[in-house]
Amino acid sequence: MSTSAQEPPTDVDGDLSSPQPARSVLSRRGFVGAAAAATGVSLIGGLAPSTAFATPRRAADGLGSVSTAPKLPTGFTRTFKSRFIEANGIRQHVVIGGGGPPLLLVHGWPENWYAWRFLMPALARDFTVIAVDQRGIGLTDKPREGYDAATLAKDLAELMTKLGHQRFAVVGHDTGYIIGYALAADHRDRVDRLVVAETPGPPGVEDPAGPPPPPLFVPEPLNNRLWHIPFNRVDDELIVDMVRSNANAFYRYEYSIQSGGTTLPDYAIDYYISLYNRDRGTLRATFGLYRDWDLTLEQNKIRQTNKLTIPVLGIGGQQSWGPAAAGGIAPAAQNVQSLVIPGVGHWVAEQAPAAMIEALNTFLRPYLNAAG
Repeated sequence: MSTSAQEPPTDVDGDLSSPQPARSVLSRRGFVGAAAAATGVSLIGGLAPSTAFATPRRAADGLGSVSTAPKLPTGFTRTFKSRFIEANGIRQHVVIGGGGPPLLLVHGWPENWYAWRFLMPALARDFTVIAVDQRGIGLTDKPREGYDAATLAKDLAELMTKLGHQRFAVVGHDTGYIIGYALAADHRDRVDRLVVAETPGPPGVEDPAGPPPPPLFVPEPLNNRLWHIPFNRVDDELIVDMVRSNANAFYRYEYSIQSGGTTLPDYAIDYYISLYNRDRGTLRATFGLYRDWDLTLEQNKIRQTNKLTIPVLGIGGQQSWGPAAAGGIAPAAQNVQSLVIPGVGHWVAEQAPAAMIEALNTFLRPYLNAAG
């Protein structure tokens, strides 16, 4: 794999080249071995932070595209390519590959599409895998507004329309959990099955008969994992200044405290920090979902009154949110299954790729079979 800065493909709207056929993807056994090997290697050099923002000229430096992503599984770039799609008024970056019914992967904070890299080759054996950069993150445009869950969900609904997929399955992690729930609730004719991982439920969704969601003043272990939410919500340049001046320590603390014991490898953390802290405008945009938190809270209170009827799987790491990942969405959905992955923390797709692949293949099998 090349790590030099190259201009990524710039296919827009329906002008997409066909992805490589699924047979080019590694076997499941080979993939799991490659994933295990990849998580133990050191950082590839040459990923110095750039001054890129949300213009085609600056996005052409490639940081954030498939062509410059470090330590991808063997054969990844034969199957997956970066694409740019104009949808809902913004240019969205997606990484697409495989064949079969569409499967949309929505990353969390502070990550991008790359968080799914260990799962994508195995999933592409059966699915057309679409890993998106959320609005404000990675190579997707970074407007000043539109970071409430309804708008973020509409981004993805219109993206899938532009790609020619009217109905699809969704997997969301962390902030992708929040967006995935809104996508399924607001666009009920579009989402066939929903997998949500690693938050204690959509903000604002509550069970009147159950315990309240975690309050702000909580025991120290919870405070250490939740403090970034009120911090990120502060809509002031002070937050940008503070993070920008000490980004390495800020993000490394998050990756460590959420890890459940074993954090992500240095090469992955350095890559994410380079993406998030490349300039002030980019950094500011990555806080957008948190700064529209109040609006999302109000939206979810309304969404909860009309429960999801599709199958939902909630996945939690044993050392992180565990069964709360499913329990938190149960008041808003009629058919919720739960999976707790032993021995891992928050970063389930990167810490336990084999367990995630097995869980997704099992849960999505009816969707796959129905597609023929």
